[in-house]
Amino acid sequence: MATIVVPRALVEKAKELGVDIESTVVNALVQAVNLDPIEEAEVHLELAEIYLKEAEAYLKRGDSIQASEKMYKAAEEAIKALASAYRTPEREKASKDGRWRAHLLGKAARRLSAQLNEPRIASTWSRAFDIHTWGFHEAKYSTEDIKGDLAHIKWIVKYAQEKLQAT
Repeated sequence: MATIVVPRALVEKAKELGVDIESTVVNALVQAVNLDPIEEAEVHLELAEIYLKEAEAYLKRGDSIQASEKMYKAAEEAIKALASAYRTPEREKASKDGRWRAHLLGKAARRLSAQLNEPRIASTWSRAFDIHTWGFHEAKYSTEDIKGDLAHIKWIVKYAQEKLQAT
């Protein structure tokens, strides 16, 4: 993990527009260095592991809003890792567009569920999206509401790790 400096005005404008700075930088770097799909999958998996640890820490501190966001991000990165490793059309579209959009992640989760015969991929993605909406954006879920979801998020990160090791 490295730290980069981004001018404050750029950060403020990005936040105002709802741009995820970290994802934007990672996507730009993935394209700039022309990673192959497996290398790209490894990048996403590393991020998933980092977000998962952060989610656990936020849950322990009782911060349901940040825990929700980090749980979602861990699942998002696990889906991206699987989509890269299995070269889904959604990954190709995201690569062409320079960013992943929520509907592409949902479609990738559904496609991967069918392709890998693992329904928990799509159901875990749905759970993560619910947590992101109601736990992070709307701040309606408490840590009590989301702590049981952590096992599902851990599962998808572990599952992505196992699948990546098998390729």
